[in-house]
Amino acid sequence: MQAPYQRGLVWFRRDLRAEDHHALHQALTHCRQVLCLFVLDREILDELPRADRRVEFIVGSLQALDARLRELGAAHGRQRAGLLVEHGWARQALPELAARWQVQAVFTNHDDEPQALGRDAEVAQALSQQGVAFHSFKDHVVFERQEVLTQAGRPYGVFTPYKNAWLKNLSDRHLSPWPVEPNAAALADRPEGPQARVPTLNDIGFEPTNLQQLGIVPGEKAATALLQDFLGRIDRYDKQRDFPAVKGPSYLSVHLRFGTISIRALASQAMRLQAAGSAGAMTWLSELIWRDFYAQILANFPHVAERAFKPEYDAIVWENGAPADLLFAAWCQGRTGYPLVDAAMAQLNSSGYMHNRLRMVTACFLIKDLGIDWRWGERYFARQLNDFDLASNNGGWQWASSSGCDAQPYFRIFNPVSQSRKFDAAGKFIRRYLPQLAGLSDTAIHAPWEAAPLELAAAGVQLGANYPGPVVAHDQARARTLDRYALVKKSG
Repeated sequence: MQAPYQRGLVWFRRDLRAEDHHALHQALTHCRQVLCLFVLDREILDELPRADRRVEFIVGSLQALDARLRELGAAHGRQRAGLLVEHGWARQALPELAARWQVQAVFTNHDDEPQALGRDAEVAQALSQQGVAFHSFKDHVVFERQEVLTQAGRPYGVFTPYKNAWLKNLSDRHLSPWPVEPNAAALADRPEGPQARVPTLNDIGFEPTNLQQLGIVPGEKAATALLQDFLGRIDRYDKQRDFPAVKGPSYLSVHLRFGTISIRALASQAMRLQAAGSAGAMTWLSELIWRDFYAQILANFPHVAERAFKPEYDAIVWENGAPADLLFAAWCQGRTGYPLVDAAMAQLNSSGYMHNRLRMVTACFLIKDLGIDWRWGERYFARQLNDFDLASNNGGWQWASSSGCDAQPYFRIFNPVSQSRKFDAAGKFIRRYLPQLAGLSDTAIHAPWEAAPLELAAAGVQLGANYPGPVVAHDQARARTLDRYALVKKSG
């Protein structure tokens, strides 16, 4: 890369922090002056409901990022440093603003989602026509694209050998931070204009959600605080992560999604604690590697965004028509009659979060109990999840449908009642999200239709009135699923 540029522009996207930031580090070390920009991209925002927790999280994180950049700039006498924010179409805004602000280079971090790649190619071409360089860097994952390949030089499609190769290839340099503060003197004063402040939700046509009531705090400091809390209990992660009523997960997924914390910082902590003998840290590190795995699947096999990783599974004949629509609506609204599934969907709908074990349970139920195309569920999760990430969401749904890389076998079908009894034995999670079932015993709460009429009456539960009966019988649904998948396996 040529150096130095007189003025550079850092385009923030899914990396809303000012520490350990690859593109910002490169800009600060290769430019005399650096402007920082985030585009509230209408190509994405205009498709969202007017109350969206993710938009509120982004705006809050932009405020925190702006404050940190102003602090870094002020330490070097730049009293008007900070974040520039444009509300518009990124494809148009980047070339226009680069010309207006007379920058010679734009720096950003990779985004390998298909829509983002198309946008970036268009932006890079427009900038090139103006004589502006476009530089992009790895930041969102530890290993990306084709950095970890099989001995035959192909991308991995199975997780365990990928994980082994990931660990074998890992060195200190892969987890070394990209420092910002030592070079912050290059932060430039913001030019005058409407971009020189972070807009409010109202400014961009959005409304507040229940994000604050849920205790979800945007920004880098909040992410660091969550990490510190998790490190105090990470040793128990391997034993507690599957129980939704227990404080087992890290709750960092939304921060990883929007880059308010560095993946390198998390992987470094996991490696350090694993080396010290923490089984919980070892399990958590595997989850971080799964994230890299799904990211490289999307990068190398982009067809998965629309179709099955294993093409033969596109031949599956799913339920359709009005009956399928009714079953899907029951699943979305948490009215299936299976308490653990319904409680999980209530959690998702009310908070934008779902416990990881329950993501598998609800996905498997939709696909293998209801016979609904996995893409329907994938799209619903994409709309609801605060931490929605195309690669991970797609990978998880294809895993559940047995159509993806390293997926569960098609004949492995979760029994929602058994899962409930195993992972929420006392019904604590179910009672939180389905209070109408709270009076049932710990035994009956997992399958209310099996309870004696007297117990149902004493608990105030009226099946078909204040709580539905099962929309399908699991054993019968399981048999239909085995037939559905067996036809595909036979024809293959």
